Amino acid sequence: MTRKPNILIVMVDQLAGTFFPDGPAGFLHAPHLKALAARAARFRNNYTASPLCAPGRAAFMSGQLPSRTGVYDNAAEFTSSVPTFAHHLRAAGYHTVLSGKMHFVGPDQMHGFEERLTTDIYPADFGWTPDYRKPGERIDWWYHNLGSVTGAGTAEISNQMEYDDEVAFLATQKLYDFARVSDQAEPRPWCLTVSFTHPHDPYVARRQYWDLYEDCPALEPEIGFIPEDKQDPHSQRLYLASDYASFDITPEQVRRSRRGYFANITYMDDKVGELLSVLERTNMLDDTVILFCSDHGDMLGERGLWFKMCFYEGSARVPLMVAGKGVTAGLIEAPTSNLDVLPTLCDLAGIDLSAIAPWTDGQSLLPLARGEQRTAPVLMEYAAEGSYAPLVAIRDGRFKFVHCEIDPLQLFDLESDPRELDNLAADPAHADLVAGFMAKVRARWDMAAFDAAVRESQARRWVIYPALRNGAYYPWDFQPLQKASERYMRNHMDLNVLEESKRFPRGE
Repeated sequence: MTRKPNILIVMVDQLAGTFFPDGPAGFLHAPHLKALAARAARFRNNYTASPLCAPGRAAFMSGQLPSRTGVYDNAAEFTSSVPTFAHHLRAAGYHTVLSGKMHFVGPDQMHGFEERLTTDIYPADFGWTPDYRKPGERIDWWYHNLGSVTGAGTAEISNQMEYDDEVAFLATQKLYDFARVSDQAEPRPWCLTVSFTHPHDPYVARRQYWDLYEDCPALEPEIGFIPEDKQDPHSQRLYLASDYASFDITPEQVRRSRRGYFANITYMDDKVGELLSVLERTNMLDDTVILFCSDHGDMLGERGLWFKMCFYEGSARVPLMVAGKGVTAGLIEAPTSNLDVLPTLCDLAGIDLSAIAPWTDGQSLLPLARGEQRTAPVLMEYAAEGSYAPLVAIRDGRFKFVHCEIDPLQLFDLESDPRELDNLAADPAHADLVAGFMAKVRARWDMAAFDAAVRESQARRWVIYPALRNGAYYPWDFQPLQKASERYMRNHMDLNVLEESKRFPRGE
């Protein structure tokens, strides 16, 4: 029997794929990611399924679009009955472990993982529910605002640094645990997902990383500020959602924000280096497939937009690299999706997905990496803060098409117009192309039913959340527990057996 590969998934947060044209861009100080890229299948045109944390991550875990999972926004429950890659791998014998963020909302905080090493950085309840009944409302206590831009700079510690330092430390501990049993006759294969919260804003970085980007050539956005009245309707809504009117953003603040963001990519690169070093030093690297990805991107001031929540390339395009046995290295241009991660992992582990294939939205990436062709378009959805009705997008070949029932259509030719400045949707010369895309939209989505489902979900949660906060409150946030009586040295343990079992490599 062929031994199943171990799998290390490294997920970062809000890393734009525009900075990974073929691995990390040249100006980025990212030696470990560049070394990984050199031996990886690199998917240049890879997209999130939804440009927001919880819906994008639920789709990544399940291979299903938000309209299937019901995870429309950052406070929508991810139900236990949706299979994830962790379920599939665990059923196939894998030890599945999560260290870090996955933004699971609801009482199920595992979703197939056998172990979680940390709590999440974001809440698990319904408190961040948008409200389509109140278009234009800003919910000040949790909506993004531009304080992340005005506050960009350096710090030795922050809320997010504290989290990611812990995520990396516990992940390396777990890798050592895996190493201790790796020399058994039939060691159990493992899948460790290490999910960081950087380079997500606020754009605050440690001085050692900040100083690397003093003369960075990419501190200026490629596309300058676009006034609100010149923006498309959804971007206008995002200006309102991020409270643009309350801030006077200066060019220097834009540069400092981008500098902090790039600095935190290097901070993440150091964490990746730590993980890969443990794999190498414990002789597990050759038996491990490594997948590097992000949940969504960041506009970083391009067009005047910040953060995510839209389908422009900076927000929706995300890096994806896969390296290891069974994966052909090289650059793949064909559009792909984070929805493809689940079938790819199952393909690597020899898992048959036919039982649920009709209800999933991704395809294995291994044939693409081998040079085969794929014509299926990439689908995206968005129905969270800043939207007044669901938006959908299709990336098909060189074109990206965006549809919302309340907005004018958008069509971009990403080969001739990679900055998405020329909307072709109203051009009579492209009428047939637009009609073809609209046919695809109507075949795939019932937009009225989609809108009604989102509104129903929101309305239910607006009843449930204040009810559960009234009186005795039982939080769903994951609480990592350790069996202290089974750690290190205790009186019921044989010292000699313990010391030998925890040592790797074993003593002579």
